[in-house]
Amino acid sequence: MNEMFGVLSLRNFMNRPDGWGRSEGREVYNRLLDFVEGNPGTIVFKVSLEGVRRLDMSFASETLVELARRYRRTKGFCLIDLADKDIAENIDAAAERKDQPLLIWEGKSARVIGANLSEGTREAFQFAMGRPECRAAEFATQKGISIANASMKFKQLWNEGFLLRRESVADSGGVEFVYQRIG
Repeated sequence: MNEMFGVLSLRNFMNRPDGWGRSEGREVYNRLLDFVEGNPGTIVFKVSLEGVRRLDMSFASETLVELARRYRRTKGFCLIDLADKDIAENIDAAAERKDQPLLIWEGKSARVIGANLSEGTREAFQFAMGRPECRAAEFATQKGISIANASMKFKQLWNEGFLLRRESVADSGGVEFVYQRIG
């Protein structure tokens, strides 16, 4: 894929290592928004929490979760360098409140916070997470299901913000969607 990945260090946008409250969160959100808009070629932002000491739920809601919601289906945001369980719980609570999935990457594995996968899409999501990109036809072939069924599952994952997608030319000459994990 031609899309670029970038690392965004949250601490660089904060005045101090603690993120507290809605008003402070809105200030940081505007800085983050300027940065994202200034990098139009970047499709996936890996948000590093290195150097962040504390975040409350309100701050997380106004910054990370709101940014992911704003760009849902067009850009992806995932979290890295998140070692503090309290920070993770606060981000999870903020994301859950807005039904916005976020991935926390720990090495080569990721876990979803914020929103829950439906039973019907869980297997398709795991398939997509096992590779940088995939097509519904690949999943359909592996699972022995119809391409229409597989396409519906991937489209739902894209609509809900679990995956990104782009158009591609299929072997048949028609349009085919390529789905990409966030991270």
